[in-house]
Amino acid sequence: MGFFTGVRALHGQKYSKLKKECFNREEKFCDPKFPPHDSSLYYSKQPPGVISWKRPHEIVDNPKLFIDGASSSDVTQGQLGNCWFVAACASLAGVKELWHKVIPDYKDQEYNDDFHPGMFHFRFWRFGDWIDVVVDDLLPTIDGQLIFVHSKTQGEFWCALLEKAYAKLHGSYEALEGGNLSDALVDLTSGVSAHLDLSIGGYEDDFEKRKQLFKMMTNEMSDQALMCCAISTHNHQEQEMRTNVGLVKGHAYGITALKKINIGDTGLFSIFKPSPHFRGKQKVRMVRLKNPWGEKEWNGAFSDGPGGNGCVYSTSQLTKMYSRSPEWSKVSVAEREKLGLTFEDDGEFWMTFEDFVTHFTDLSICFLLNTNVLSLSKRWHESVFHDAWTIGIKGHNSDRAGGCKNHKDTFLRNPQYVFDVKEDTDDVIFQLMQRDAREKRKEGFQNLVIGYHVMKVEENRRYRVHRFHEEVATSDYIRTRSIFLREQLHKGRYVVIPTTFKPNEQGEFMFRIFTSRDPSARELTEEQPKVPWYSCTKQPSIVTTITVICAMQLEKQSAFSGEADAYCIIKCEGETVTSPVSSGTLSPKWGTTAIFYRAKPDQPIVVEVWNRNMIMDGFIGRANVLAPLNPNPTQVTLPLRGRRKEKDLQKPGSLIVQVYSDDDLLSV
Repeated sequence: MGFFTGVRALHGQKYSKLKKECFNREEKFCDPKFPPHDSSLYYSKQPPGVISWKRPHEIVDNPKLFIDGASSSDVTQGQLGNCWFVAACASLAGVKELWHKVIPDYKDQEYNDDFHPGMFHFRFWRFGDWIDVVVDDLLPTIDGQLIFVHSKTQGEFWCALLEKAYAKLHGSYEALEGGNLSDALVDLTSGVSAHLDLSIGGYEDDFEKRKQLFKMMTNEMSDQALMCCAISTHNHQEQEMRTNVGLVKGHAYGITALKKINIGDTGLFSIFKPSPHFRGKQKVRMVRLKNPWGEKEWNGAFSDGPGGNGCVYSTSQLTKMYSRSPEWSKVSVAEREKLGLTFEDDGEFWMTFEDFVTHFTDLSICFLLNTNVLSLSKRWHESVFHDAWTIGIKGHNSDRAGGCKNHKDTFLRNPQYVFDVKEDTDDVIFQLMQRDAREKRKEGFQNLVIGYHVMKVEENRRYRVHRFHEEVATSDYIRTRSIFLREQLHKGRYVVIPTTFKPNEQGEFMFRIFTSRDPSARELTEEQPKVPWYSCTKQPSIVTTITVICAMQLEKQSAFSGEADAYCIIKCEGETVTSPVSSGTLSPKWGTTAIFYRAKPDQPIVVEVWNRNMIMDGFIGRANVLAPLNPNPTQVTLPLRGRRKEKDLQKPGSLIVQVYSDDDLLSV
């Protein structure tokens, strides 16, 4: 997956063409698709005052798109409840490789002394495509001041224009009111975003869990992951309520840095909760956060304290200033300089990681997987499916809206996707995304409640699943735009089923699967084998599943160790399925299952056992498995015998298998 796999112009507005037309006419661009009108601001309420749409050169004398680049401290929220987007922008600003892509050819777009067309373009990732959004630079003001997102730096306009482009993408500024941190992070990166509930993770009381979480976050941030956090609210009255430590509930904060700081032998740990893990330690884990409001900071340990002018202070100055937060006076000047520490009421502040997991409840991490732009520690293979839940004739492939597994009669009617895990164990990432209903919010639309299930299936499954199999993973069901799940799966074949919560709910979706190797992922569309009328092949009359559970007391395979690296091969009517190798044992366990649609049910299924060797694998034994019609799974123990020419030769060891056969080909 490259960072840009194709760019589509919103409303067909091509930036280069429109820019050329403006230069030819020497007229500044005024966007007819998002006009400077109240309808572009709100759809359900009135503006907070008399709005005047002004271009940057009408607000300041020498406007710039960027002043000294972009930084997380630039972005300040205005009179719009879109802190979720603003916090994501603050995180984005800290990664040049990313915002250079969201704000393309930014140097050419910059204001200069020559004629400027008064237009800009930005890019957002939506539902598998990068969307290029063109906007004019007319911005809503009251009394000459920007009313929405603005930069802390006077005369800098990149964040205000970026917000306008995002509002245009959604139809209005009001459409950005209240949102999901993860959605904004994905829109700005094309990554996959995970949500962690810190309140139920046990991080506050478990040192090792905190340590592992900090390590994971640090590693992901070094791989350019974007992170935001928030404190959840229980009711509307708590929204934007300030806590006694200065944090704001229901408000999104950007995470801009994670560091360990040296404190030396200062006795600093005495200010924290007593913990045996702190004894003799010389480092404190710290996290830096950004409040999109640009003010109202944390006032606990390591807070900025009263006053300040943005300078790095000496130890003597700190001691005088920090009656509320004396902890910084315990940190060396060199450490503070390394952190780039400033003391301003600018919304950016440091806190210990212990305090972070204590006070925040929600963490969103946007993982950037396998892009061609960034150097990541691991490359991922991405499989993408664009599909829909649809209502159709029962039994027809248009009937694909069965609801979650609570609805047992309809669940398996949903779209199904099969994939293989080809490593012994592999981290697999799933993301289910539906089309965002935010653009149609004014029409009363809302997102569906969605989720998905992952089942372990037969190693050679090629047709749709018709009964429940072993469930290995299931997501939460949430009314949200996208659902993330990361699971460690063993080698084998799996089927994932994305669903709505209720049956007969229609909607488009995109499903992404990330694995270490190509998983040969594909949609399952056929219900059962179909033999063409012109074929000489006999129509299957029975379906059989066979699970080779294990072998017992195999023949010793070497004089040195005596153990075997055994695997089995299941053979039926020209088709073969091979199990993984079970190493270093004479009683291997496989649990390998195969499915066969059999035209010759009287013929046995053959299971051969082999020993893996460096030069040539060695034959251990074989067994013939009779599998007549029997819809009740039956477990049998079979002796091992010699090769076909020595079928009467008894070999050491036995096989344990389970067999199921049914003349209803849709029974499995």
